[in-house]
Amino acid sequence: MTLGVSLLLWAAGAILIGGVTGEASGIDVDAIGVILIIVGIIGGILSLVFWDRWGAGMPWAARRVRYVEGAPVQRTVAAPARTTVVEEEVEEYPGGPPAGPPPP
Repeated sequence: MTLGVSLLLWAAGAILIGGVTGEASGIDVDAIGVILIIVGIIGGILSLVFWDRWGAGMPWAARRVRYVEGAPVQRTVAAPARTTVVEEEVEEYPGGPPAGPPPP
């Protein structure tokens, strides 16, 4: 369920609760409206929670297929996202260079 469908369910439930005044035998329109609002809210929360996880984390999301007329299908794996590498320079001799041989 996407965020758009969740908003649509929430809006339909709100309309049923506040906008519909008709009565039907055996059907409680207000209860159906409350159920639609609850399902819409739960679906919206779940779609926001899983928004990032379904995109980059799944193996099939990083694959690209290229179609060129008259050529075989080329399947490639997309390059990973850029990463920053920090390299520290470490002094070879923290206290200074090692002592050499004694003077003659």
